[in-house]
Amino acid sequence: MRTKLWVGCGKDCSREVFRFAEIPTEDTHGDKYFAAIGPFRTKQGALFMATCGHNNPHCQCVADAERIARKQKETVCE
Repeated sequence: MRTKLWVGCGKDCSREVFRFAEIPTEDTHGDKYFAAIGPFRTKQGALFMATCGHNNPHCQCVADAERIARKQKETVCE
């Protein structure tokens, strides 16, 4: 089974991108994260959510993170 990208929210409010094939549950990831966001289609979207998504009113869900990350890539590459 193919793994998917998720962003785990740690108990110290840190965020980290991780891969997991199924939906993370408290049994599988509860010791490390209090919440998981995802799944993400791209690594860019997951990294954007992990670094810039906290308390960002423009980044409320996975689709927002994917869209903003794609737009930033287009802007940076031009």
